[in-house]
Amino acid sequence: MKPLRMTKVFFVCTAARSWATRRPRHVGMVHSFPVPRRIVVMARPHRRSSSLSCEIDDLQNNQDDLTIQTKKLQSGRDKRKKFIGLAKAVDRGQYQSYNPLEGGKFVAKSGLPTQIQEGKFFCVLGIESSCDDTGAAILRSDGTILGESLASQHSIHQPFGGVVPSLAKSAHEDSIDNVIESALANSGMDIKDVDAIGVTVGPGLEICLRVGCERAKELARKYGKPFVAVHHLEAHILMARIPPEKYNINQSTSAPTSYECAITSTSLPRAMEFPFLALLVSGGHCQILKCLGIGQYSIIGGTLDDSLGEAFDKTARLLGLPVGGGGGPAIEKLAQDGDPHSIPLPVPLQKRKDCDFSYAGLKTAVRLASEKLKVERGVDSVEHLPRKDKADIAASFQNTAFRHLEIRLERAMDLVEKEDGVRSLAVVGGVAANSELRSRLNGLCLGRSNAWEMFVPPPRLCTDQGAMSAWAAVERLMVGSSDMVDGQEVFARYPFAVVSSNSPRHSISG
Repeated sequence: MKPLRMTKVFFVCTAARSWATRRPRHVGMVHSFPVPRRIVVMARPHRRSSSLSCEIDDLQNNQDDLTIQTKKLQSGRDKRKKFIGLAKAVDRGQYQSYNPLEGGKFVAKSGLPTQIQEGKFFCVLGIESSCDDTGAAILRSDGTILGESLASQHSIHQPFGGVVPSLAKSAHEDSIDNVIESALANSGMDIKDVDAIGVTVGPGLEICLRVGCERAKELARKYGKPFVAVHHLEAHILMARIPPEKYNINQSTSAPTSYECAITSTSLPRAMEFPFLALLVSGGHCQILKCLGIGQYSIIGGTLDDSLGEAFDKTARLLGLPVGGGGGPAIEKLAQDGDPHSIPLPVPLQKRKDCDFSYAGLKTAVRLASEKLKVERGVDSVEHLPRKDKADIAASFQNTAFRHLEIRLERAMDLVEKEDGVRSLAVVGGVAANSELRSRLNGLCLGRSNAWEMFVPPPRLCTDQGAMSAWAAVERLMVGSSDMVDGQEVFARYPFAVVSSNSPRHSISG
């Protein structure tokens, strides 16, 4: 019988490995794993030496993997620290950024409609699927919306109190073809008659963006159409440039067969010219931008945490309001019956003298005030508060949120008026549909020593729909810019590129 070998190291390794496999208490920290001071030494047969080697190798591999994972966590944590206190959705080198220029010039990578060279109108099919609505529209290059279609998902997401990405993706897949066909039918056109195709590629929900993008790529490839990858936020901004008389759709209008009207600066006016200031307020973004030209935007202020639309949604859920159609409309409707000064709420960032926003603290203040009322009224939840209390909460929240926005916006207006002589403001995005906000900002513009002009699309064109993608594509095509179909990706995060001092600054009418 072979002699037994004492293998103390086996038990030390086993003890260390059992500690290594436990979850670290503090993510991102390098840990040393304690080993018991006294080890009960047991005898092992020499024939287990091969097993011992395997155990030691496994322990070493586990420790190496843990070291790599810890370093990755620490690296990610260090990177995030750099952006604490800074506005979101700004190009800081983290993500792919949007810049349609190459070497300071626009490039027509997939060609341009021949009508541009001939000085005639052309038509664009626009497709939108960035979040929870599937939209398509046929829009003429003078801004006339010839036909559109929208498939809403409000009823799908209503039971969940917010958008469920997987359900949104499935709904887009189910409706995308019908929406496109309906838009074409409403315009009296066939897909072969369309001169170009534009589709939203970001920012948004990636799995939803891909549905619209892939369908648009298929159509552009099959029918040989110029293709434009549309930036969702730029599309919102550019909607303010559509001449107001073009907003109304004549359902009996069909596409002109002769395209007689020439494209000139006089025949294709824009509602506003570059440069201008834009306030973008939506469910996912809250930014103040100096708009210099197509693809050229300088961000003056942005949100540090929640967007304004997100704050509306969360407040609506707190009060138990239906949010299938968005928390904004629900809060706006309820606030009409409330007293905006009944509940004192702090205006965010009072000591910070810049143009950035923050709505996380206001959201918390609303929750605490609601909880206090709940106790005073003796109800078991905020949802069960009397309607008058809910209306006061909604009105007070909306008033404070808008006051915060007014303060930051007025500071930005002072800046661009002094530096660039700008006196025109575009208010865009889903929250721009709020009538109280439109009224207050109009008063802000008119109340300045030198009155400003304010441009706001009608409410139905503030929210996501196909016309915004079509119009953004028109604007890109008119400056000679289009994208390659093959290889086009979608982007969940897609910040505007930092504006270079050498970048062209447009003052274009068409």
